[in-house]
Amino acid sequence: AGIGKCVAMELARRNARTILACRSRERGQAAVQEIRAATGNPAVLLRLLDTGSLASVRAFAAAVLREEPRLDVLVNNAGVTGLPFAITSEGLEQTFATNYLGPFLLTNLLLG
Repeated sequence: AGIGKCVAMELARRNARTILACRSRERGQAAVQEIRAATGNPAVLLRLLDTGSLASVRAFAAAVLREEPRLDVLVNNAGVTGLPFAITSEGLEQTFATNYLGPFLLTNLLLG
């Protein structure tokens, strides 16, 4: 939703192979279908990713590096705000993990 979906739409309009990294399979698949229909680009894919989970970030990065011949653009857009204080299963504060640690780790893992 929001800025991330708009960016994905514009990339797909430019005929880019576009991977939507989403926490929710249902919302992500709906966005993929909408973007494909609006752009005519069949190369819009969904991959599940929760940047609040470093294990999820590592699994996502490993899959991208294994499956994609190259990565030209990375848009880190995940973010949460206003959540009640919570600790992730990895012992990290949820907002900090989702907004900062996860995207930082993802970027560094994809750099190779």
